[in-house]
Amino acid sequence: MSVGFELQQTDNGLALVWLDEPRFQPLIIDFHKGKSAYRAQHSALKSEAIARAIGITGKRQPSVIDATAGLARDAMVMAGFGCQVSLIERQPYVRALLNDALARAQAKSDAIGEAAKRLNLLDVSSINEVEHNAADVVYLDPMYPKTGKRKAQVKKDMQMFQQLVGSDLDADDLLQPALSVARYRVVVKRPNSAPFLNGNEPNQQLTSKKHRFDIYINQGFDK
Repeated sequence: MSVGFELQQTDNGLALVWLDEPRFQPLIIDFHKGKSAYRAQHSALKSEAIARAIGITGKRQPSVIDATAGLARDAMVMAGFGCQVSLIERQPYVRALLNDALARAQAKSDAIGEAAKRLNLLDVSSINEVEHNAADVVYLDPMYPKTGKRKAQVKKDMQMFQQLVGSDLDADDLLQPALSVARYRVVVKRPNSAPFLNGNEPNQQLTSKKHRFDIYINQGFDK
């Protein structure tokens, strides 16, 4: 059990309740609502840096393992572009939320439902449990420790998520196993001010206002 939280079944799906903060609405992952749904329906290859970082093109949809799935928002974008995405999430409550959300989304036959069918929640808790060369790309987006600088204003659902999950203090340990699992590349999403994962300088970078994608290349994609 995660202290201060519990899961409750509701009419809208499985919900995470923050017992210590009743002012917060229960968190339910719903791929058909909110930012996830908007991105899934309106994302374009040219405008999504994550698509370029992963190596998605009109003719190429790499298989991806999202080894730090979280709420699976980025995974849903990748699936919307046609990628088969396997999810790894070690926090038991978040795993349960994802499992419930995927079942609800995959039951629908619209575009989001079809994209959700390309998402698969793996029965493992770490990239270390995955076979070598199991996917074209491994995607990492570990939770970054708070720096003590200006507090970022995040939405309440992310505040709840961050409180439950905490920082991934072992994030540096993810890079080498990810490189052994990925056939072509590992993509790491980081805050712009964050150091390179495990101190390893990437082969390429894509940057935006809030974050960057560090790209570690094992080999070039087949043409």
